[in-house]
Amino acid sequence: MLATLEFIETRDTPEVLFDKKNNQFKIAGNSLPEDSTKFYYPILDWIQEYVKDPNKSTHLICNMEYFNSSSAKMIYQIFIELEKIKDTGKDIKISWYYESEDKLIEEKGLEYQSILDIPFEMIKTK
Repeated sequence: MLATLEFIETRDTPEVLFDKKNNQFKIAGNSLPEDSTKFYYPILDWIQEYVKDPNKSTHLICNMEYFNSSSAKMIYQIFIELEKIKDTGKDIKISWYYESEDKLIEEKGLEYQSILDIPFEMIKTK
């Protein structure tokens, strides 16, 4: 079984939880690491392994407060990798949470939604 991948949120990096056994997948908080590629590489590596034998249904929760442009590219890469799950015949869904006043996070979610070929739910909070 694929080991759980968990990063504790810091001021510059998001909380990350990818737990196949308990079917929990989450990215939340701020993402402005000094080296986005270095931070996100283990996540992408984990997802590439997961996609080989995904759960029947995968639901990624994204609740980002802020992220820089290099993180935006890496988050997009995560979504592209997760999109491969649909080729296995199993379900994949992304829920993108944003606050009603946060137009930047809302617009980025809408952009991701428009270019991905998987269910992508926009959820307004507050």
